[in-house]
Amino acid sequence: MSRRIYWLLPDLESARRTMGDLLRTGIEARHIHFVAREGSDMSGLNEANVLQTSDVIRAAERGLLIGGGVGALLGGLVAVHYPIVGDEPQWGIAAVLAIAGALFGSWSSSMIGVSTPSKRLERFTPQIEQGRILLMVDVAMTRVEQVEARLQAQHPEAHLEGTEPDIPAFP
Repeated sequence: MSRRIYWLLPDLESARRTMGDLLRTGIEARHIHFVAREGSDMSGLNEANVLQTSDVIRAAERGLLIGGGVGALLGGLVAVHYPIVGDEPQWGIAAVLAIAGALFGSWSSSMIGVSTPSKRLERFTPQIEQGRILLMVDVAMTRVEQVEARLQAQHPEAHLEGTEPDIPAFP
């Protein structure tokens, strides 16, 4: 089980030093993510990707549920009122339409979610726009206090912004 720790760093130089320190503590680069103002030079940093900076995962989950529900409802109506063979309801149609609805709902919602900023990062937008750098580091629950203490000791210019109880499954 991992936790995501959020830190705000004052500038790119501090972010680069922090990345180096985290790598030296044994945290893999794929668990370190930085978000900066658009157009910032992020060379040497592991920039957060679209899965971490948008609501694509949340949107896809909602689309899956809503699309599956609507597909199942329509499939049930079709199965009962318009059976393909005979007069008995064709429940296989309901299952097929539920799956198709879930897939379509997930796909179409993710297309919208990819362009929507992450609700998790919304509170950091003003600081990022002012030029600060957001660090998101995913660590095992047992190492959270150790990593926080190390960063606080080595980077007094940084500000701890909290720990998320669980990290998203994909990003």
